[in-house]
Amino acid sequence: MKFQSQGLISLNINGDIYDYKLYQSLESLSRTRSQRKSAKELNISHTVFNRRILKAEDKLGFKITQKVGNGTILTREGLDLLEEFQKYIVKIEKTNNLNIAGGHISTGLLESIKHPFNTNIYSSSDKDAFELAKRGAVDILTLDDPLIAYERDIDFTPIAYDYLVLISSPECEEIKNISDLNDLNFVNVTGSAQRLAWTTLRHYDINYNIRFKVNSQFDAFKMVRNSKNLHCFLNASYFKGNDILKFDTRHVISLVKVNEDKSEVDEFIDFLLNDGQEDIKNQGFTPI
Repeated sequence: MKFQSQGLISLNINGDIYDYKLYQSLESLSRTRSQRKSAKELNISHTVFNRRILKAEDKLGFKITQKVGNGTILTREGLDLLEEFQKYIVKIEKTNNLNIAGGHISTGLLESIKHPFNTNIYSSSDKDAFELAKRGAVDILTLDDPLIAYERDIDFTPIAYDYLVLISSPECEEIKNISDLNDLNFVNVTGSAQRLAWTTLRHYDINYNIRFKVNSQFDAFKMVRNSKNLHCFLNASYFKGNDILKFDTRHVISLVKVNEDKSEVDEFIDFLLNDGQEDIKNQGFTPI
């Protein structure tokens, strides 16, 4: 797939132009996980919203959304498309807005919080966002897992707590005890806080088999739910599952100040640590 930027905020993908309306739809859907809620947010009908998505999928030749329970989430391809839009925004934005980049969980949280700041939020993996931060392309780096900061002795500010839940294939037997995890097959999400689950299993001398590795928690969820004998550990703030390792996998969602000369950076973080904590709680995270 070949991407080229066109106009203020549109992309040329294999000769077809995808404009700001599609970007708005994908960005909203990534937060609400509901076509109806996104349609209401964008002040259009659900029919128009759905048609916009279907038209884009028909032109692209692949699915960019998928049904999950009563909601709708972006596929890996949909997330990639949204990221391309967001990368372009970061490149062309020359205002005083706060440019923020980070993992899907932490940026999803920030996008859901009502605040008085003008922000551009780029969602990717912790690793990719860290590369942007090293180049000075963003003002704030958000981390789904503080490991990158720990490894490099970088100061970070916790803004919320999260933990991991066990997601299992529909046909699997219910897991009631940690010993029931012995010899099970798992999907590993690269760069996620899953490292805490693997450390815990080793601590309890539980043998586990990593059968697949993916880059997205949403890909892992889809893979597990469509299989007969797979499991994975995903963030409780986004997924409902078995909280058997709740206390062992508790971790912080954090921010790193990249541009310390910008006064809005400290103001934004201060807001999140005070007035924003109620919204953080409402989004399924544990406040600091």
